[in-house]
Amino acid sequence: MKFSVPSLPPTGRRRLRAPTATLLAGAVLLSSGCAVAGSAAGDAGRADGRTLRVVLTQEPPTLEPCEASLTATGVVVRSNITEPLVERDPDSGELHPLLATGWKQTDDRTWTFDTREGVTFQNGEPFTAGDAAFSIDRAVNSDLACNVEGYVFGDNDLQVKAESDTRLTVTTEQPDPILPLRLSFVEIVPRTTDPETKVRIPMGTGPYAVSSWQPGAAINLSRYDDYWGDAPDFSRARYVWRSDASVRAAMIDKREAEIAVALDPIEAEKDTTVAYPNNETTALRLDGREAPLDDIRVRRAVDLALDRDGIIDALLGGLAEPAGQLVPPGVVGHNQETEPTRQNVERAKAMIEEAAADGVPVDRQITLVARNGMFAGVSETAEALQYQMQRIGLNVKVRMADTATQLQYQLRPLPKNVGPIALLIMHGNQAGDAAFTTSQYLLSDGPQSTFGTEELDRRIADAGALFGEQRQKAFAGLLAEQNRSVVQYAHLAHMSGLLGLSPSIRYEPNSATGDEMRLAEVGSAKAGQH
Repeated sequence: MKFSVPSLPPTGRRRLRAPTATLLAGAVLLSSGCAVAGSAAGDAGRADGRTLRVVLTQEPPTLEPCEASLTATGVVVRSNITEPLVERDPDSGELHPLLATGWKQTDDRTWTFDTREGVTFQNGEPFTAGDAAFSIDRAVNSDLACNVEGYVFGDNDLQVKAESDTRLTVTTEQPDPILPLRLSFVEIVPRTTDPETKVRIPMGTGPYAVSSWQPGAAINLSRYDDYWGDAPDFSRARYVWRSDASVRAAMIDKREAEIAVALDPIEAEKDTTVAYPNNETTALRLDGREAPLDDIRVRRAVDLALDRDGIIDALLGGLAEPAGQLVPPGVVGHNQETEPTRQNVERAKAMIEEAAADGVPVDRQITLVARNGMFAGVSETAEALQYQMQRIGLNVKVRMADTATQLQYQLRPLPKNVGPIALLIMHGNQAGDAAFTTSQYLLSDGPQSTFGTEELDRRIADAGALFGEQRQKAFAGLLAEQNRSVVQYAHLAHMSGLLGLSPSIRYEPNSATGDEMRLAEVGSAKAGQH
């Protein structure tokens, strides 16, 4: 069956309001320090009505399109500079044509894609199926070690062939029912792109092209006038970055930016902020290779110790929901029957005492590693988690780390001789299917997993080959099994984002906004109501 579905019209979304925060007993309270916006903008540029100014939490580590599944890169690159063959609607989860006009499965392992005509790259060269084949091969089959290769394709190679200028075939090693979904993560670049080296300034078919990147200061985009789709309202865009959430909020208040990401929950009551459910889930990943975390009783005790409601109310401004699994509602595989663990301090203490009586070194220091800027209130959250773990008899210290250091703890090969680690992670399932979560976080040798079981590995492989309701049921079952027999994760919260928006623009954030902010969807308030 061939699919060629027109894009859906934009839908309205309700603005979320944060409830009043309550105090979290024994934990560090969220500070509400302010910053002077006049000194915050710096090189953000002046308001001229033609430039869309966006303030991020950090400078993107790279603009290489094959790394666009990294949030800090994708928020700039995806669907702004480059585009994929297929795009996923973040509300419905449905796949829609983009640079592909349709696709069909021709046998168990082969898919055929028809590509759009009349599209050009930002250098003026025409886009063809040959460019799509090159881009897939470069991102998935090369030695570039692209994030998309491991995260999306699990290091499995693809056979890709351009049958003509408007048709390509993709053949997988094993039957893959969600290949079109996976390909929505492959950004298309010209076949003239260096196949052996990651690029600094990407070129694509998107509505904006990179005009300059000033390291440590700003990234500037300019509208591509020959874009094949609808022209965006703003002729230019400028990204700057500020690590302090209060500074980002102040830049909106002082008209020094039109969009500010990841604001502090204390800003939620402003008319210039919009809260929206995103696809991020926070959790503690407990390294089961090291004592005392190698004892499942200790891991269960940590899970029981967490006061999810208290942390959400006091430190996250109520803009989250308690989590009992790594994927939120709306993702294929989310288990509706799995409830967040309810805090039970006395039971947790008893389990630690039982483990200690059996010789488990529960007094060995556990390092709780968290990343600066991961979300507003992250350092206070880490301290609250430390307090709650210490309360049940564990010895815990907090280490706040920069992105590069935190990634060393998060990704294989994991560091050695660092002792037991409880890593605060924030996982975003951008694709809407639990296969992307389980292959990374639950497989015994997954890129972001520290351990697992052969039984869970087998179930993950079996679930990945299923379709429809069978697929949903299988993944829901293995997420529940993680909680029963492995407990590598003590889940904390399904997060929400808080976006600062100038009254001069109109924009409706969605669950993908944190990973893929489509500038073409941002309009000037002069053209309509905000």
